[in-house]
Amino acid sequence: MAKLKTNKSAAKRMWRTGTGKIKRTRAAKGHLLTHKTQKRKRHLRKAALVSKSEVAKVRRMLPYG
Repeated sequence: MAKLKTNKSAAKRMWRTGTGKIKRTRAAKGHLLTHKTQKRKRHLRKAALVSKSEVAKVRRMLPYG
């Protein structure tokens, strides 16, 4: 069987945990930060898990972890 290609844009944004779950960075941290509260920006620093409904799509994009 041929090797599968990793979606590189997805690989830069998501990664696997030790237990196989997929973590992601949060959105809304790129720009326009001056009007966002410090609390909101602080919470955006933390990574989140990919939702159950999206996991199958992401696994196809990241076949090798």
